[in-house]
Amino acid sequence: MSKSFADFRYLTFDVVGTLIDFEGGITGTLAAIGREAGVAVDGEAALALYRAARYMPEALRFPDDLARVYGVIAPKLGLPAGTEFGARLRDGAATWSAFPDSAEALARLARRYRLIAMTNAQRWAFEHFARTLGNPFHAGFTVDDTGTEKPDPEFFRQVFRFVESEGGAPDRILHVAQSQYHDIGISRRLGMTNCWIERRHAQPGYGGTIEPERFTEPDFHFTSMAALADAVEASLPA
Repeated sequence: MSKSFADFRYLTFDVVGTLIDFEGGITGTLAAIGREAGVAVDGEAALALYRAARYMPEALRFPDDLARVYGVIAPKLGLPAGTEFGARLRDGAATWSAFPDSAEALARLARRYRLIAMTNAQRWAFEHFARTLGNPFHAGFTVDDTGTEKPDPEFFRQVFRFVESEGGAPDRILHVAQSQYHDIGISRRLGMTNCWIERRHAQPGYGGTIEPERFTEPDFHFTSMAALADAVEASLPA
């Protein structure tokens, strides 16, 4: 590890999956629809079906795409068909919960760094997520802003340009994320220092996130945002 927490001015964050519990949000809505229909829904099986459907060529921007995804996965889960159920899955994004440690950890980190959100979600959803997290971000970049999704390097380069416009530099950024595929691998290839928040450390597989072709060893590795905030405060006492 070549850098310490004192070397960074910015922390950039993946949002969905790192700070917001999208897996719990999706499986919770599917389970509720299932209960109403008298069908039991296996959460991990539902996430595997979601993952395959989400990355079809005809996928739309997230989370609007959840309405389409529901139509693909509902028959395989024995759930009722109907556009109203797809809309329910999509609109549920506005009420997804943050992980229990996210808001407090972000507030602690914001005392020392400028926090930037980098999300493949659309702006309407990000605004809900940001409020749920206590509006801690100095800036936020969404798929609507960048016109592309991570792991496209252009998403990251747009953030680099923003940081440079403030007199900062990409080498002063620590990128924090749970997705090996969307964030950790590409941030390494772009020369960034990264921090893997392994949210699924107690669960097998990649859940609702696409599996990477190869695992990238991160610069920093924690299983929670609280652990990251604790490590920062231990190394940078007030």
